[in-house]
Amino acid sequence: MLSRVADSLYWMSRYIERAEHTSRLLDVNLNLMLDESATSADRRWMRVLQALGNPPSVVWTGDPYALTQALIFDTGNKASILSCIISARENSRHVREQISTEQWHRVNSLYLQVTRPELTGGLGVKAILANAEQPTEFLQHVMEGVHQFQGVSDSTMSHGEGWQFIQVGRYIERASATASLLQSYHADLWSQPDRMPEGNEYLEWMGLLRSATAFEAYCKVYTADLTPDRILEFLLLNEEFPHALRFSIDSLQHALESIDGESGNSRAEPLRRLAGRLQAMLSYSSVDEILSGDVVAYLRGIQSECRAIHQAIYDLYINYSIHAALAG
Repeated sequence: MLSRVADSLYWMSRYIERAEHTSRLLDVNLNLMLDESATSADRRWMRVLQALGNPPSVVWTGDPYALTQALIFDTGNKASILSCIISARENSRHVREQISTEQWHRVNSLYLQVTRPELTGGLGVKAILANAEQPTEFLQHVMEGVHQFQGVSDSTMSHGEGWQFIQVGRYIERASATASLLQSYHADLWSQPDRMPEGNEYLEWMGLLRSATAFEAYCKVYTADLTPDRILEFLLLNEEFPHALRFSIDSLQHALESIDGESGNSRAEPLRRLAGRLQAMLSYSSVDEILSGDVVAYLRGIQSECRAIHQAIYDLYINYSIHAALAG
């Protein structure tokens, strides 16, 4: 596969996943606003910014709707929902011949919903800015559009090398986002493990699970008994839930193995070693071991490994030299 094609498929998938993650965080926290004090509001929205990597152009000023609008529409912030959808659509346009017609229609429709809503019956920027209640409806449209795109990707595209690069982008983005989300909750959940919950803290714990689409799945495993150690165990180590870190890394490793098997690239050993090490780190850890150590350091280690894997993917498949390709 051409490096430019692999690059566009990879980033198309990452941007789509990032738009969905940001939409979900905003939607969950807007819905939690009915049960909060001024102090908890400040803590909650600062935590949202931390989970999103503290975008440099976005600051918390005490107005959740102003923050929401910035995280949706500020194109000066490359991680805003609008920026991500525009970038995903641009990358998909570059590989229009490699993806299915249904994929193109879904990503293009999502793009039109957020940039030219008059063509799709969607909510426009002016309408959302004029009515503070409408961001949640807009965010739901974005999440539904992303889920539709991911569904048609799985059902209408051959599961060859191109599809595997889409999986790599999706799961490396998801793993990084989940690790960052867990890190943002550390001070409230795991820094003082023996502290009794106060006031609306159960709502905060529920908000964390909902931010990872995990509340119902968690309850099926542990019932509705929310405890910080079980939440960490589920979101880190569960091998069956799609937004758990272990599931994401297992899926990432499977996609990389499939690409390596198809390309037969002998230079893939460093990438195999990085991905295998991260997979083993999650497969053979227990929540008690993680909690007995530095949880933040553990989560930062996962993010560091994801960045190293990203760089190795670029070195191997995107930015390789002609001499290296011939040698492989």
